Amino acid sequence: MLPEGIRDGLEILVQNGVIAAVRERGRETDVVDLQGNYLVPGFIDLHVHGGNGRDAMEASEDAFREICDFHASGGTTSLLLTTVTAPIPDIVQTLRAIRAAQPALPQIAGAHVEGPFISRRRVGAQRAEFISDPLPALTEPILQFADVLKRMTLAPELPGALELVGELQQRGVSSSAGHSDAWEEEVRAAFERGLRSSTHTFNCMSSARRRGRDRIAGLLEFALSEPEMSCELIADGHHVTSTLMKMLYHAKGARGICLVTDATAGAGLSDGTIFQLGGRECVVSDGACLLADRSALAGGAARTIDLIKTMIEEVGVSLSDAVLMATENPARAIGLESRKGAIAVGADADLVVISPELKVRQTYLGGRKIFQCG
Repeated sequence: MLPEGIRDGLEILVQNGVIAAVRERGRETDVVDLQGNYLVPGFIDLHVHGGNGRDAMEASEDAFREICDFHASGGTTSLLLTTVTAPIPDIVQTLRAIRAAQPALPQIAGAHVEGPFISRRRVGAQRAEFISDPLPALTEPILQFADVLKRMTLAPELPGALELVGELQQRGVSSSAGHSDAWEEEVRAAFERGLRSSTHTFNCMSSARRRGRDRIAGLLEFALSEPEMSCELIADGHHVTSTLMKMLYHAKGARGICLVTDATAGAGLSDGTIFQLGGRECVVSDGACLLADRSALAGGAARTIDLIKTMIEEVGVSLSDAVLMATENPARAIGLESRKGAIAVGADADLVVISPELKVRQTYLGGRKIFQCG
């Protein structure tokens, strides 16, 4: 699957972990025959808290490795390990561990800090007691890790949020509006400072409501209507119904959506398994991750290939469009489009072999196989 569409009869030449050529089939001796399967770019997940019983907040290379291995089985070759709303020292500890682990785990593209600079009105499964305004004394320790920080979710209506968006923009870090109760003018003010994304669109965000006599847009409508806004979508069949996914697709088109798993430690575990998210007890139930009291979802249980399958089967998008939402779009959202997200000469040889039935057969990172199906 090339940027211009699906092609047959080609071969990809990989040298030193990079795609050296995309050409007509030749007579090379060291060849991997895909036998009628699809070859697509490696998937990029901007929002990963955990998987297979492990959590990014464990802040250990061992936990990170297990998370990466689990998501490789779903075709993910690059991911952002994502923190939760927690005390600043705990977030800093995780960022420090991510920085230390990256050389050994190139699947880690960086970090996504989600909270604590979010709205108490849209807390979701986050810990409300750790929510705070983005005061310089709290943001500065996090900004010291701008080399690994690729994305931050924040509520743009909070005091100090606009200044933080500007700081992130100057340091090359993507800011994303989420867990927010903002009115449209508050989101627009952040947009003018550089904000270009919405986090898990539809979930934990403001939408149109009355203010006085008028009905005013919220974060949702701003994200849908602004062409330069990119929208995260958890297309797992639990967070968002097919009707809402169709609405997003019609509003944004294939290039305006980034599929994310928002996977937590419960992803990959069997029904009934108890796990922790930010110190809160959660359970896997009917293929979804829930708070233990089942009052709310607690992140996702899917892998990226599952999201692609949902978009094709429930929304009716093409395979090419669904893959675009998991490759080129997220690469562009965090500034990796020059080497990730497409099968092109000079790009990293991050590749996924998927069957016509949309099952991951093999996953390659820099030309090295990191997953083989059964």
